[in-house]
Amino acid sequence: MQLNRSKQVAAGRQTAAPTSVRRPVVKAAAASTAAPSAKSTAPKQPYDRLFNFSAGPAVLPLDVLEEARDDLINWKGSGSSIMEMSHRGKEFDGVAKKAEADLRKLLNIPDNYKVMFLQGGASTQFAMVPFNLAGAEDATDYVVTGSWSKKALDEGKMFTKANCAAKGDNKSIPTGWSLSEGSKYVHYCDNETIQGVEFKSVPDVGGRLLVADMSSNFVSKPVDVSKYGIIYAGAQKNVGPAGVTIAIVREDLIGSARPGTPTMLDYKTHAENDSMYNTPPCWAMYICGLVFAKLLKEGGLPAVQANNEAKAKVLYDVIEASNGFYNNPVDPSCRSLMNVPFTIPKDAELEKAFIKEAAAAGMVQLKGHRSVGGMRASIYNAMPMDGINALAAFMKEFAAKHA
Repeated sequence: MQLNRSKQVAAGRQTAAPTSVRRPVVKAAAASTAAPSAKSTAPKQPYDRLFNFSAGPAVLPLDVLEEARDDLINWKGSGSSIMEMSHRGKEFDGVAKKAEADLRKLLNIPDNYKVMFLQGGASTQFAMVPFNLAGAEDATDYVVTGSWSKKALDEGKMFTKANCAAKGDNKSIPTGWSLSEGSKYVHYCDNETIQGVEFKSVPDVGGRLLVADMSSNFVSKPVDVSKYGIIYAGAQKNVGPAGVTIAIVREDLIGSARPGTPTMLDYKTHAENDSMYNTPPCWAMYICGLVFAKLLKEGGLPAVQANNEAKAKVLYDVIEASNGFYNNPVDPSCRSLMNVPFTIPKDAELEKAFIKEAAAAGMVQLKGHRSVGGMRASIYNAMPMDGINALAAFMKEFAAKHA
């Protein structure tokens, strides 16, 4: 469905009043008694928005977008846009400090950990971690559960004696990890965005240093930060737009980068300069700050986790009740609360129709990753239950029509 740009602009101008004013969601008309229609499933959203199931960049909370819209022109009456401010000025310094403080409160980050807002995406961390924690001849361990942990391993092999301690089948978490003696760290991906495999507890690595890529489930649940040496995450899934990567690093791990480490790949560079060695991703940091504040206001991460569990259950229940029409290959013990991949085993051609008809019904970005095909619903924190219910209803209707 194509959006009418003039309507979007008009809507934005009409609601430029205080952010507490919200345009009510207009519910779609009741379904008729005719055959099930995909166009009857999705309620109308403010500003003609669609339900966006993109894996990232992903949906952001509407009230955050509205506040950002107003601050884009004149931040809190300062006379300047939030995007025009110097990162050295007191206004943005306040924005950055509050964002960090709120994140620390959300995750209960211990005082002996540094929080850094970096650039380069989580993929840059694949190199940054070994540069800071290991030498070229040091052993490191990687657990592979999907595409992103495999990429991290491949990068690790370029800079260390990286060992694949365990390799899964892209639908479960492997057992019997073979960790190297004296390895400098154990790296894993807490949630595989493509395959939809998620760890439900902190891995036991026998006292070794644990490093986690939490890009696609960051601040989606409570985490005991003290059990990790490093947690990093690309922010464009749950907390902001593309452009900022958050790294939480234990202080004793900072300052021992190997000789020859590029300045921008040394955690010490950023820790000593409060993430402002060079111009940081100001706009992305600002949006993250708005999201952190919203999550705290709404009950923190226990409340976020409960909501995410309820949303995921709706979709997995539809898949399980479809009598095999839909299939999710992931072991139920490690199914992701963030990314729900599924296929139509009986006829792959129906998957194309599903994606097309869902888009016409107001639900977009449901195409699976190009490497695995099928469909994928990414249901991050900001995806409302209305969107989940709309997709569930559409899935049931589609299955009934094509059974």
